[in-house]
Formats: sequence, structure tokens, C-alpha cells
Amino acid sequence: MRDLIVTLAVFGTLPFILRYPWIGILAWSWLSYMNPHRMAWGFSTSMPFAFMVAIATFVGILFSREKKEIVWSRETWLMLIFTGWMFLTTIFSWYPGLAWPQWDKVWRIMLMTYVTLMLIRDRDRVHWLVVVIAFSLAFYGVKGGIFVLTGGSGNNVRGPGGSFIEDRNSIGLALLMTVPLLWYVRLQLKVAWQRLGLLAMSVLTLIAVIGTHSRGALVGLGAMGMFFLLKARNRLGVLIGIIPVALVVLYVMPPEWFERMHTIQTYDEDGSAQGRIYAWGNAIDIANSSLLGGGFRAVTGYGGTDSHSNWFGTLGEQGWPGLLMFVLLHVFTWRSATQIIRMAKPHQELTWARDLAAMIQVSLIGYMSAGSFLGLQYFDLFYHLIVIIVVVRAMLEKELVGQLPASTSATPRHRSTPSVAARGLGASPPG
Repeated sequence: MRDLIVTLAVFGTLPFILRYPWIGILAWSWLSYMNPHRMAWGFSTSMPFAFMVAIATFVGILFSREKKEIVWSRETWLMLIFTGWMFLTTIFSWYPGLAWPQWDKVWRIMLMTYVTLMLIRDRDRVHWLVVVIAFSLAFYGVKGGIFVLTGGSGNNVRGPGGSFIEDRNSIGLALLMTVPLLWYVRLQLKVAWQRLGLLAMSVLTLIAVIGTHSRGALVGLGAMGMFFLLKARNRLGVLIGIIPVALVVLYVMPPEWFERMHTIQTYDEDGSAQGRIYAWGNAIDIANSSLLGGGFRAVTGYGGTDSHSNWFGTLGEQGWPGLLMFVLLHVFTWRSATQIIRMAKPHQELTWARDLAAMIQVSLIGYMSAGSFLGLQYFDLFYHLIVIIVVVRAMLEKELVGQLPASTSATPRHRSTPSVAARGLGASPPG
């Protein structure tokens, strides 16, 4: 039955994707993050649904009369250079049998990232993309939170099998990054019961993060939580959401959870932590041996264990130049988000953009902190967040400055324009 439902859902979207290609980005995101076919047991588990959606999207683009252009900024140029660099490191990889299968995954992610840049060009589309991403991942957050509360706290919350976020550390990071996006969606809602529902989803997702038993996710939760309080427009709602999470930790989580979390302080006595330090040393050795690094999965091939870190994973696989590009992607995206906040602050009708940029910064804090202890440097969501920031910044610059290049560093502070509301930028999001 599940196979039939998923198949009908995917095939049912194809005609709409051919007519409106941007819907293909939403369908692709749903399949990439939620992996609904992984929850079936029959023929749909091996169906190339993402490929079908991608082909339909490309066909739709060919026949669409919409203007087709990519927003070029410092972030998008750097992503393109980084992608080319990753291809180069794959050609000269130390372990080709490990590197080429990973490259096959990464280039598809980057290709669809640029297709997203081409098709997601206005507020409504940005909003729906965030909603699809947030709800797709929150499915596992709500499911995991209920699992913990109904007696499953002694076991690990895990992600969909065969995906980037299958293991407890990866799903913990993904759910951590999802909570700020849910909060953004909640801030845009006007109906009380809908806002309450999003609050419940956020709380359950946070409980699921705790239920992963991931120490890296716990570190990320602490760092993100503090920054969340600084950035959130409704701090009281954040504090209300923290209370049940704290109660779950105190009264629901088993002694084994506390013992595992305590090893954060005694890392020198923990075999897993020592294994990470060993892998990080291997990553440095590889990068010092070759300007190109060792290529995808080189740290695993070299030392027999994964890097367990976005930073050291990139270093070992892409070398020092690759790590520099990866770090600059974070820096550029963060600065662009800050500029969005400054541009939107004087304009009440652009509060949505300020909310979105602030919550993406919170999500990036979770990615950077928790990602220091697990390797998800090629996770789709990070690159999707970059795209969203680039698109929103370009939209605001066009409206408030007047055709200013998206890569400019100039930031208007108090200039207003009547065209913002007239063109629909300040309208409430659909749904």
C-alpha cells in the first residue's frame, strides 16, 4: 500500500512539474529529505523517483516561457569553483573506488542546487521551498519525539535507511537544523492553532534530537539554543518550548543516556572520541601530503575510520584549498544573511525576510557546531540554505536599491520604496 501511495504521489506531480518546473524543486526536496520510498517495502524502494522528477523539471525548463537566469553572487561563484575543485580531487583521488561513487552523489546535489537558483525566484517559491524542507525533515522529528515519549528513550532515533541522514549523528544534525526553519514558518502564521501546531512540531523535533543519543547533536543543541534566544523575535515562545525538552531530559531519558553524554567531559577516556582525534590527525596528514587532498572518502581509506567532522573531512578529502572554500561559503552566507536583516529591518512588510535570514543563521550555528563532530559536509540542506540566502538577498536588493548586483557589499539602511508592497513582496505567504 505504501509503495502505491508514494508512486501515485510522484507520478501525480509530473504533469504539474512539466507545466510549472519550480514545483519540480519542491518534489525533489521532498524526495531528498524525507525519502518516502525508504519507508515502503516493495517495488517503490528501488524506483528512481528523484531521476524522474529531475528529468521532468529539465523538460519543463526547456518549454517554459519564464525568464531563465541564475543569480550569480560571491556564494554561487564559489560553489561552482568548489564543485570543479571536488571533481579535480576525484580525478587524482587516492582511493578511486571510494571516491567516484561519492562524486556521483555530490555532483547531482550541486546540479540541483543551481537549478534551484534558476527556478526559485520570488517570495512565495522561497516560502514553499522552506516549508517542504522543514516538514520533510520534521516528519522524522515528530515521529522520533513521539517514539521517545512513548518509551523508546533507551533506543536511538534514526533516519531513513540508505540516506545521508541514516545514522543517529546525521539525523541529529539534520533535525537540529530543521528547528529554526520550523520556527520561521511558525512566525509567518496568523491562526492560533496553526502556530500552536508548529510549536508542538518544534518541541517534538528537539526531543528527537535528544533521543538520537548523539553527543555531537547535544553540543550543537547547546550552541544553537543560546544563539536562538538572541535571534528569535518571540523569545517567550522559545523559552516555553525549552521547558518540555528539559523535562524529558530529566525524567524520561535513561541512565545510559547520561553516561554517554558525560563522556563529552572525559573524552580522553572514551574510545569513540579518541577515534575521532585519530581520524582528524589522518586528515591533516593527507592534506599536508597533497595540495588536492586525498579525494572523497580518503580519510576512511587512509585510516579505516570516517573523519566525523565537516571541517576535517573537507580538509582530508579536498586539501587545504578545499577547506578554505568550504569555510568561505559559511562566511559569505553568514554575511549575506546579516545584510538581509539590516536591509529588511526598517521595512515592516519585509519582516518575513528578516525572520528567514535570522533563522538560517541559527540553523548554520547548529550545522557548524554539531558538524564539528560528524561528517556531513556534502549535505543538501547546507547548500539549499546558501541558495535561499542568495535569492532573498537579490530580491531585496532589486526592490530596495534598484538593480544592484547581488554580489555587492553595499547595504541600504533607511531607504524605503513604495514598490515593495505594490509588487507583492510584503504579502502574506500562501497557506
